[in-house]
Formats: sequence, structure tokens, C-alpha cells
Amino acid sequence: MTDIRQRRELRRSHYGVLGVVAVGGAIGAVARYEAGLIWPTPEGAFPWTTFLVNVVGCLVIGAFLVAVTEIFTAHPLLRPFFGTGVLGGFTTFSTYCVDVERLVDGGHAATALAYLVATLAAALAAVLAGAWTTRRLLADRSAS
Repeated sequence: MTDIRQRRELRRSHYGVLGVVAVGGAIGAVARYEAGLIWPTPEGAFPWTTFLVNVVGCLVIGAFLVAVTEIFTAHPLLRPFFGTGVLGGFTTFSTYCVDVERLVDGGHAATALAYLVATLAAALAAVLAGAWTTRRLLADRSAS
């Protein structure tokens, strides 16, 4: 009987996490979609909108994760809502892959390669910069 209660409780807690991830993901995806409408990418051109969305999202996730793991104790649903949901829906590495494929198929292999490498390098640098900057700002604040 105890196993059944524990399973039900676990299931309920998972539904809460799934719910906040879904809501956050919808918010992030709408923000990304709007960015694409505001700054559309012409066919065959470097996909600047997707590139910038991914870099900004990575910068924010670097800062966010430092904040919620090293600085303050966050509500248990904040990380799944914002980190996984909003930022996961906002960043779009699946579109990044589709963009590369479209560029190659359209005869723009050099642009595709530049985009492939630049996105990876910039995304990793953005995560590191977000984390480093957040730690630095907080170290300065706690030293004051």
C-alpha cells in the first residue's frame, strides 16, 4: 500500500514539473517566433536571428544557472520553468540544424559551415560569459 501512495505522489510531482516546463516552453517558443517575424532571414543568407536568439539564450542560461545554484535557493519549479521551459523554448538548436541543411541544399555550403561553427563557438562562449559575469558581479557585491 505504501508503494502505491509513493508512486501517486511521485506522479503528482512530475505533473507539476511537466506543467511548468510546458508553459515556459510555450512562452519561449512564442518569443522566438516573434523574433523571426521581426527579423526574417532571406533565403540563402546567414540566419542572424536564429544565431542571436541562441547566443542570447545561452548567455541568459549561464547567468541563470549560476544564480539559482550558487547564489540563492530558488523555488523547486523555477529551474524547470525558466531554464528548461522558457530558455529551452526560446533557443532553437533544431532550427539551427534545419538552417544548416537548407543552406547546404541551396548551394551555400560556405555560409552553412560558417554558421555551424560560429553558432557552436558563440553559444559556448555565451554560457561561459554569463556564468563568469554573474559570479564576478556577485563577488563584487558580497565584497562591498
